[in-house]
Amino acid sequence: MGSNILGIGTSALAAAQVGLSTTGHNIANASTPGYSRQVAVQAAATAQNFGYGYVGQGTQVAGITRVFNELMARQVVNSQSVSSSNNIYNSQLGSINSMLSDATAGLNPSMTEFFGSVQDLAANPSDTPSRQSMLSYAQSLASRFQSTNNQLNEMRNDVNSQLTSSVALVNTYAKQIAGLNESIERALSADGNTPNDLLDQRDQVVNELSKQIKTTVVSQNQGSYNVYIGNGLPLVVGAETYGLTATNSPTDTTRLELAYTSNSVVTVLGINSLPGGNIGGLLQFRAESLDTTQNKIGQIALVLAETFNTQLKQGIDLNGDFGSDLFSIDSPVVSASTLNSGTATISSQVVNARAVTSSDYRLQYDGTNYNITRLNDKTVSGPYSSLPRTVDGVSFSVSGAIAAGDDFVIRPTQNAAGSLNVAITDVTKIAVASAKLTPTTTSGTASISALSAKASTSSPVADPMVITYSGTTYTVSPSREMIVTTGGISTTYAAGTAATIPGGSSVAVAGLSFSFTGIPASGDTFTVTRSSNNAPGDNSNGLLLASLQTEGTVNNSKSTYINAFAELVNTVGNKTRELTVNAKAEAKVLQLATAAMQAESGVNLDEEATNLMRYQQAYQAAGKMMQIAGQLFDTLLQIG
Repeated sequence: MGSNILGIGTSALAAAQVGLSTTGHNIANASTPGYSRQVAVQAAATAQNFGYGYVGQGTQVAGITRVFNELMARQVVNSQSVSSSNNIYNSQLGSINSMLSDATAGLNPSMTEFFGSVQDLAANPSDTPSRQSMLSYAQSLASRFQSTNNQLNEMRNDVNSQLTSSVALVNTYAKQIAGLNESIERALSADGNTPNDLLDQRDQVVNELSKQIKTTVVSQNQGSYNVYIGNGLPLVVGAETYGLTATNSPTDTTRLELAYTSNSVVTVLGINSLPGGNIGGLLQFRAESLDTTQNKIGQIALVLAETFNTQLKQGIDLNGDFGSDLFSIDSPVVSASTLNSGTATISSQVVNARAVTSSDYRLQYDGTNYNITRLNDKTVSGPYSSLPRTVDGVSFSVSGAIAAGDDFVIRPTQNAAGSLNVAITDVTKIAVASAKLTPTTTSGTASISALSAKASTSSPVADPMVITYSGTTYTVSPSREMIVTTGGISTTYAAGTAATIPGGSSVAVAGLSFSFTGIPASGDTFTVTRSSNNAPGDNSNGLLLASLQTEGTVNNSKSTYINAFAELVNTVGNKTRELTVNAKAEAKVLQLATAAMQAESGVNLDEEATNLMRYQQAYQAAGKMMQIAGQLFDTLLQIG
C-alpha cells in the first residue's frame, strides 16, 4: 500500500511540475507576438482492480495544448488584410489631396493669376510691362503644372518601390511558412504531439503575410497549411512555394506590374487578381486615383495650351504678324508592347483639345482590323479596316509593318502637364489685336455681314477662304465643316459637303462667324482675307483670350479650366474622406477581432499567477503524500 501511495504521489508531483513549467512558459511569453496560451491537460491514470474495487493509480499528463480558436484567427487575418489596404490607400491619397487643395501653392491660384494678367493686358494692349507681366505669369503657371506633375511622378516611383518591398516580404513569408510546415509535419509524425510554439510561429507569419496581401489558409490533415493569396493563387502548398515578382509593364517601362511565377512561367496579373493588404491598396490607389488625377491635370494643361494657342493665332501682334503659340506641349505618348512581333510605329496627335478625355487608349490589331479602346470605361471604337482615325479629338495613324496581335497604349494626357512650357519670350509677339476680315463679292446683291473670328476646335480660318455659290448651294475652299443656323435651328455640313444657306442665316466655319444677306447670283464668290488692323489700342483678341477663363473648354466644352480643376479637387477630397472613414471602421473591426481572439488565446497574468499558486500547492501536497508513503514504508520495515 505504501508503494501504491508513493506512485500516486510521484505522478501528482510530476503533473504539478509540468503545470508549473507550462504556466511559467505562458508568463515568459505574455508579450510575444502571436503566442497562444498553453494548458497542461491531465487525465486519471488507469485504476487497478483489487477484487474489492478499483483503486486509483494517480494521474498522468495527457498533453499540452494551446488555446487557439481557428475561426477567430481567420477573422483577424481577413480584417488585417482589409485594414492594411485601406490604410495605405488613404495615406497615399491624402498626399494628393493636400497637394491639390493647397490654397497658395495649388494650380487654381496660378490659373487665376495668369488670366488676371491677360485681362490687365487686354486693358492696356500696348503697355510693355503688362505684356512682360503676362509672360511671367504664363511661366509661373507652366512651372506649377510641371511641379504638380513631378510630385505625382514621385508618388508613382514610391508605389513602385513599395510594391517591390512588399513582393519581397510575400516571398520571404512563403518560404518561412513552407519551412514551418515541414517542421510541424515531422514533429507530428514522430510522436503525435503538437509542437505548439511552431504552430504559433506559423500563424504569426500568416498574419504578417495578410498585411501585404489578402490571405486564405486551408488546413491539411497532416498539420500543414496551404496558403492562397489574392483571388485564389496558391502561394504555399505543403513544403512547395510559388512566388510573386515585380516586372516592368509591357507597355510602360516606368510602371511595375506584379506577376505570378509557377513552374518557371511568369504571368502578369491584373489589379483584380491581388486585392487586400498593402499590395492591393497600392494597386488600387494607382489605378483609381493616381492615374486618374495625373491624367485629369494633364487634360487641363493640354486643353488650356491648345485653346489659348488657337485663339492667340487668330490675332495680330505688335509687329503686324499673326500670332504664334504661347505654350508648347508634347504630343501624346505612344508605347508599343514589348511582346509585339511587328515593326509598326503608331503616331498620335491632338486635333481637337476640347474633345480630349482624361483616359488612356489601347490600340490593337487583330490581323484584319484595328480596335481602339478607351481604357477608363472600356469603350471600344472600331473595328477599323485602316488608319488614320480620330477618337475623342486624338488622331491615330500607323506606319511600318504591323502584325496580328500587336498592342499599343496611347497616353494623350499623362505627361502633358510635365511638358507644358512657354514658347514666347518676345513681348511684342503677343497677339492682342484682331485681324481685319475683308469679304469681297463678284456680282449679285448678297453680302457677308457681322464678320468675326474666334478660336475654333479645328483648323483656324484659312487666308484667303473662298465661299462659292453654285445657284442652289454654297461650298467653301479649303473645305471645312460648316454650321448653318436658320430660325434657331442649326444644321451641320461635313467638310467638302455643299451647304444650303437661306438669306439671313448665320454661318460658323473654322472659327469664322458671319451672316448672309441679300440675293446671290450663280457663280458668285465671297473671299475672306485677313490683315492687320494696325490700331495701337486694338484689344479685341485680348478680350477673347481673357474670356477663355470662363468659357466651357474642357470635356467637350462642358467645363472651364478652373471648374474642371475644382471638380478634380472635390473628387479627390470626397474619396479621401470616404477612405478615412473606412480606414477607421476597419481598424475598429480589426481591434475587436484581435481583442476577441486575445480574450480566448492570450495570456492573462492574473490568471497565470493564480495557476502558479494552484500548482505550487499541488506540488507541496504531492510531496507531503510521498513523505507519508515513506513513513508508512519505514513502519512496515520495522514491523517486519
